[in-house]
Amino acid sequence: MLTIHACEASPETAVVVDGARLADVGPYEALAADHPRARVRRWPGILTPGLLNPYGPELLEQAYHPDPREADRLGTEPIFGERALALLGANASARGASARRGVQRMLAHGTVAVAGELRGRAALDAVRGAGLAGAARPATLPGPASFSPVPLVLLPALAPGKPARFAVFDVPDRAALVREGASTCVATVVGGRLVYRGR
Repeated sequence: MLTIHACEASPETAVVVDGARLADVGPYEALAADHPRARVRRWPGILTPGLLNPYGPELLEQAYHPDPREADRLGTEPIFGERALALLGANASARGASARRGVQRMLAHGTVAVAGELRGRAALDAVRGAGLAGAARPATLPGPASFSPVPLVLLPALAPGKPARFAVFDVPDRAALVREGASTCVATVVGGRLVYRGR
């Protein structure tokens, strides 16, 4: 079944998803007329190609992402440095679970591609399992590892035939996305599947 994704603040950029691929890209009105039987998902904000997070190794192999059951003891934010290495070194299952939680946080920030050489099986499995694309790392990194790096790196424009991989941010335009950051993400689609939906 075809699905049209359209956003309130960017009706000129809607997409038609057919399985794992984009069947069509264009203004919502034209897509709805061309595909009258398609299911329609409406979102607030703008539809974008999604973000590249250049900090794959730092966020998925060098940081520990606490389980919600550990929040009273470890907090909810990623842990870095020696403490993270000690927690990650506890056992292989801790590394895998942390990497999966890290990937979920990336998806919640509109990340659809990750850069940096991942060496550990836990991080590689988490990235592959989520369907995140791999990409070349920028020559210079802008600052400390973050789920909302500054500057944000948007992927190339969406086009028919390309993988159905994009993110929706609840902002009025791209300038607001740059100002407010990736935490404004309300939906992330990878491989045609809605892998994150904000509450």
